[in-house]
Amino acid sequence: MGGRVLSVASEAVPFIKTGGLADVVGALPAALAGAGWQMRVLLPAYRSLRPLLDSMTPVWTEGALFGGAAQVFHGQVQGIDLLLLDAPHLYDREGGPYTGPSGDWWDNAQRFAALSWVAARMAREGVGGWKPDILHAHDWQAGFAPAYLRYHGAGGVKSVLTIHNIAFQGWADARLMSDLRLPLDQFHPGGLEYYGNLSSLKAGLVTADKITTVSPTYAEELMRPEFGMGLQGVMAARKADVLGILNGVDTTIWDPAAEPTPYSGRALAGKATARAALCARFGVDVPGPLAIVVSRLTDQKGIDLLPATIPDFVAAGGGLVILGSGDPALEHAMRDLAQAHPGRVALHVGYDETLSHQLFAGGDAVLVPSRFEPCGLTQMYGLRYGTLPVVSATGGLADTVIGASPATLASGAATGIVFHPTDALALGQALRKLVALYADRKLWGQMQKTAMTHPVGWDASAAAYAALYQGLSQ
Repeated sequence: MGGRVLSVASEAVPFIKTGGLADVVGALPAALAGAGWQMRVLLPAYRSLRPLLDSMTPVWTEGALFGGAAQVFHGQVQGIDLLLLDAPHLYDREGGPYTGPSGDWWDNAQRFAALSWVAARMAREGVGGWKPDILHAHDWQAGFAPAYLRYHGAGGVKSVLTIHNIAFQGWADARLMSDLRLPLDQFHPGGLEYYGNLSSLKAGLVTADKITTVSPTYAEELMRPEFGMGLQGVMAARKADVLGILNGVDTTIWDPAAEPTPYSGRALAGKATARAALCARFGVDVPGPLAIVVSRLTDQKGIDLLPATIPDFVAAGGGLVILGSGDPALEHAMRDLAQAHPGRVALHVGYDETLSHQLFAGGDAVLVPSRFEPCGLTQMYGLRYGTLPVVSATGGLADTVIGASPATLASGAATGIVFHPTDALALGQALRKLVALYADRKLWGQMQKTAMTHPVGWDASAAAYAALYQGLSQ
């Protein structure tokens, strides 16, 4: 059992990361190896990655790739079987994977169509004696890859498209159809046309053999207009081929027993020490529950709900430490919140991996009031660290957190607080529940221990992907 998979994406840990997509793409190869699946990961050779090429071997040449010549390099890098698409005219630029100093790169459609084109060709023809059974494309950046397989020949290779966040759809002008090497006869509502233009994500959705999302609830939500972002009809039409597979986290990296002040579910004393260190670092003194937020500061994440709810939480004895960046207006609102509650609310704008670990180790609860959340990793880190999640009932949050209720508390099953709908009233009620639960130290300790035993690793998810691949290969 098992086989070969070519995974194509725009980012992967430990090479390039802007969000959770990178964590998943980087974790899958090791997670699937135990099930007999060999996975190679194809990424663009962004400027920051070009130094890696010196220790890699050229294995593929593309003479005319959307404006210039390109090569693919292969090598084992930091434990990953890596392929880098070196196309300097597309990727050798200052800035991030998708944006430059003035915003989105003007040619993103071509940049990621190129990635998809090369992935489909290598899958179809094989490279250096290695030919995959499955092409696994991730999000809009690789959405054209299944389409190129479908329209230019699959060579016996099956395709899977994973939606990590349907809000990002890879829009492109319809006039680019020929330039992007797409068949003009497929420009219709049942094919590639999308509100008069193109969407690389839709292209993948209508051509991939199977579609996965990063949680079972998100798979169901995407067939509804409030979550489908215009693609709900496509998702509903493909419902027989859609599967929700929950993400996992790397439990060797996210491990409370490996933190500077180690602790475990059986010996929680170290968490109190970590909490004291966190309070000292941020200059806060919190008699009640110390909540944390580790997030992009956006409306999607529900950050705009905090100014209306945190003052009452602080008045009840709670405190908050925020780590993140994003919408300038929300960054400003978080600064105002911290200034209004000195010693109780603190803010660090930006992201720091080490500091993130300190927040999860020292916090009592992690707030994730997202309006939609395909999977979410933050709440899983919270479970792993006994930092109880307070989450909205959506997507992967609903799939991973068992909300405190009389029944779940009586049975010892509760691992956090789940609220609905996602508004200030419901979040305020959840924070009042948090204060009350924290005051019952015996009950709180039991919830922490239960949360820390909840499986958040990749074992079950890897088995589900392996079963999906196996089914497609037969």
